[in-house]
Amino acid sequence: MRWTLKPKPNPDTVKSLADSLQIDVPIASLLVQRGIENFEEAKSFFRPSLNHLHDPYLMKDMDKAVVRIQQAIANSENILVYGDYDVDGTTSVALMSSYLKTKTPLVATYIPDRYEEGYGVSYQGIDFAEDNDFSLIIALDCGVKAVDKVAYAKQKNIDFIICDHHRPGAVIPNAVAVLDPKQADCNYPYKELCGCGVGFKLIQALAEKDGQTINDLLPYLDLVATAIGADIVPITGENRVLAYHGLKVVNQKSRAGFRAIINQLKKDTLTITDVVFTIAPRINAAGRMKHGQYAVDLLTEIDFDTAVTYAEEIEAFNADRRETDKTITVEALAQIIENKEEQRLTSVVYQEDWHKGVIGIVASRLIETYYRPTLVFTKSGDKLAASARSVSGFDVYNALEACSEHIEQFGGHMYAAGLTLKEENYEAFKQAFEDEVSKTIDKNLLTPEIKIDTTLELSAIDDKFWRIIKQFAPFGPGNMTPIFMTEDLKDTGYGKCVGEDDKHIRCTVTQSGREKFVCIGFNLGNKLNLIKDKKRFKAVYSVDENHWQGNVSLQLKLRDLKE
Repeated sequence: MRWTLKPKPNPDTVKSLADSLQIDVPIASLLVQRGIENFEEAKSFFRPSLNHLHDPYLMKDMDKAVVRIQQAIANSENILVYGDYDVDGTTSVALMSSYLKTKTPLVATYIPDRYEEGYGVSYQGIDFAEDNDFSLIIALDCGVKAVDKVAYAKQKNIDFIICDHHRPGAVIPNAVAVLDPKQADCNYPYKELCGCGVGFKLIQALAEKDGQTINDLLPYLDLVATAIGADIVPITGENRVLAYHGLKVVNQKSRAGFRAIINQLKKDTLTITDVVFTIAPRINAAGRMKHGQYAVDLLTEIDFDTAVTYAEEIEAFNADRRETDKTITVEALAQIIENKEEQRLTSVVYQEDWHKGVIGIVASRLIETYYRPTLVFTKSGDKLAASARSVSGFDVYNALEACSEHIEQFGGHMYAAGLTLKEENYEAFKQAFEDEVSKTIDKNLLTPEIKIDTTLELSAIDDKFWRIIKQFAPFGPGNMTPIFMTEDLKDTGYGKCVGEDDKHIRCTVTQSGREKFVCIGFNLGNKLNLIKDKKRFKAVYSVDENHWQGNVSLQLKLRDLKE
């Protein structure tokens, strides 16, 4: 691990903020690092207000989208709500369809089949719309590159409204409205919304026309918060407001589908991390293993007993998913060793029978062993399909763009993308991708980095410190959990390895003989020798709560140790 200490913020700004908020300097320093420099900014950060949401009509084409939907409702047209099969897509479809059903019964949902149709808007979906007399399709979390598909729909007198957040291509589809803040000529002030966030702005605009307020839309924010967490968009600005209030709605368990999942988890209050690692994988498992419509059915179900049945089905899909990704990861790692590719700067692996639904997860798993840009391919019809994942700081989307002569189609973000290519182009692409990454990547990025917010004395950590740190949540990109570094630590003599195969480390540390903190270090079992015999060491960690037999105490969650 590379330890990188973030630059110290301006000490005068830190002191001024500490004085105005009456907080300790380490906390003020953390806030200034996050761009919070005065009382008003701190107030907005700690008390995210729905009043801080931007006017939805600032988004390009919003007025056109609203007029077309109002027209469809007035003329009793059939509306098809279409979305991708992942968490962002299925939550978007649940949000839009359930809102529109409060205005008209003539609403249906469509999630493309991951295997038969692939990502995004499909010709099959448009044919379905024509066969069933839909004259308006609202596409969510996809569509900004669907130029040919939108033209095909137009020939059939089917209009499109696109709500997307992916990077647009050179040509924008000829839809009635394209809502995507990443369009170059869109002046919307916040560019980092997820697909469900863009969908929420559309229902916010529709609600305004009907004289509704933001408070009338609160019940939908649990879906938006889940999409924000799962899609790993920055939890800054408008996303922070939506995630903060959405988490409250999640924890009220008013949506039958969420209550059914949360009841399985036996957990009272969920954080955004819980949403990302427990709710999101279950919703995703439907589209990965069976069909994304199962997730939409769960998220829109009103009857709790029916929702419980759906949640049990989805839990079974998730168990299958876990087993499948574990097996494929083992096979992929074996392939890298067999082909003597451990020293390459990329991992590109392919096996025709790998399950398409889990190749993205497998790519992430491979990065845990070989920390480098990674693609996992499988056969999909007569093409090969891949999921790409990147390492922190490297734009895999740009790297794919540079190899586009070998690719049929691709799309995605800086850190995650999907693509298809012809089988005969696989080897040429694999070499081109390796060459492009070798040429453009800073070699330091191939060592995992821990970004440390600040150094800290253990004596600074007390209940007040923790109370304020907790209010920094929800955490995520742009506002990560604060990471501290403390030197001159010593184990009190009871440090040991714990867990299966002694993978983890547990110890009690002191810095000056006074304060003592219990520490848990996941996957750090191999570093036990660094702390044995009361050797001095330094640690990087976050502060956490330990709940045990009804008692709550502060503990340090170790990220890494060094002599």
